[in-house]
Amino acid sequence: MLNLVQACIGEDRESQRKLYKLFYGYAMSICLRYSQTREEATEVLNDGFLKIFTKVSKYNPEKSFKGWVRRIMINTALDNYRHNLKHYYAQDVTELEPDTLYPSAEDQLSYEDLMRMVQELSPAYRTVFNLYVIDGYTHEEIATLLSISVGTSKSNLSKARANLQARLKKILKDEYRKYA
Repeated sequence: MLNLVQACIGEDRESQRKLYKLFYGYAMSICLRYSQTREEATEVLNDGFLKIFTKVSKYNPEKSFKGWVRRIMINTALDNYRHNLKHYYAQDVTELEPDTLYPSAEDQLSYEDLMRMVQELSPAYRTVFNLYVIDGYTHEEIATLLSISVGTSKSNLSKARANLQARLKKILKDEYRKYA
């Protein structure tokens, strides 16, 4: 890995291509969690890799490269969130009709189905949910990252969880009606 990073520092295009392919799936999974659409996630991913390639000389080899990539992708997704904040509007997910069919109640929801549900949350709820539940940030850290109060972070997390629970209950209720 260190040789690949060194070659990227030297702006070797083939090494950059290898690094991109090596971390594409991992980085895309992060970007998808913070984005509303796959297109938005791809944009965040490309911006993130651009930052990786321009700042690779700042990577500390004593630390995990994967962790460094993760940090850059999360920060890039948060930059995208802040940039698009003026375009987002508060949206209650319970008013949305699901645009996809979910598996039957006896089947467990797949990871993709759960991520789709998270993506359907409003941008503010989704971002706080991802940072707290998936990435392990504290409310204080989230408040600092997003320039919001700790109370707003807690409120957004609570509302995100409530929306996800309501969505799951609706899916299970709909499944029950099929067989009742």
